[in-house]
Amino acid sequence: MNVRAKWEQMSNNTSFNEFLLLAFADTRELQLLHFSLFLGIYLAALLGNGLIITAVACDHRLHTPMYFFLLNLSLLDLGTISTTVPKSMANSLWDTRAISYLGCAAQVFLVVFSLGGEYSLLTVMAYDRFVAICRPLHYGTIMGSRACVKMAAAAWASGFINALLHTANTFLISRCKGNAVEQFFCEIPQLLKLSCSDSYLRELGITVVSACLAFGCFIFIVMSYVQIFTVVLRIPSEQGQHKAFSMCLPHLAVVSLFLSTSFFAYLKAPSFSSPALDLVVAVLYSVVPPAVNPLIYSMRNKELKEALKKLIQLVLVQQQ
Repeated sequence: MNVRAKWEQMSNNTSFNEFLLLAFADTRELQLLHFSLFLGIYLAALLGNGLIITAVACDHRLHTPMYFFLLNLSLLDLGTISTTVPKSMANSLWDTRAISYLGCAAQVFLVVFSLGGEYSLLTVMAYDRFVAICRPLHYGTIMGSRACVKMAAAAWASGFINALLHTANTFLISRCKGNAVEQFFCEIPQLLKLSCSDSYLRELGITVVSACLAFGCFIFIVMSYVQIFTVVLRIPSEQGQHKAFSMCLPHLAVVSLFLSTSFFAYLKAPSFSSPALDLVVAVLYSVVPPAVNPLIYSMRNKELKEALKKLIQLVLVQQQ
């Protein structure tokens, strides 16, 4: 009995100092395979988003509202993937599951901050596309440089406030179900599973408020695109329609990927949940979009592809 009491006391103390993340594999070969796959994805995300940031910053032709918001989106994508993937890679490489209490809190804050800021920024980008297509004569006045900076700052600020509230509430909740997190990073739903059954109502209230705001942004994006497509379909020339669709489809694809994975991760029924499914969904919404978004935006964008081509040529010339 004394030995059991000591073990329980040591387990409780450990839960306050560190958490145990989900391991992708038990064998050394699979751990190294996971490390290699995540390393490839991470390097692809760094390269793609880094090239977009550099191209937009250095090419004066890309100093427009659309590319300014795209630069901010790339920064947030880098924040999202850099918060989760490196720690998971390190754990697989060193065959450990531990993450410190402060490290877990930092992961929660940075993930919520990046994802919340990205969602707000995607809403702003939908407004930018709406003004460009539905109010073209007033675009320069409405989307001036000062207005764009204010909108981007508001998106970052909303993510920061949202992250601050969720992080504070999540880590003020008492935990009585151990310290093993069933996810490869510190995710709020998984941390709430460790809490006592009657201690998470405050976090639930914050979640409801955030969900209402997210739903408001979703309605705004949908209404913007309804008006955009109404105007585009009235354009007499096929060339004009094609140009308008080329402006909107990358953003619409990124929004669809972001919303489908995020909403499924956080709004799916508990009965539909399983450790394997939760893991796959978490990878889809936190790892895949930062790596895929640069490809989506550069695929149908001639200006961006030309700027990236010049940037790569400049780098190659300097190396020679």
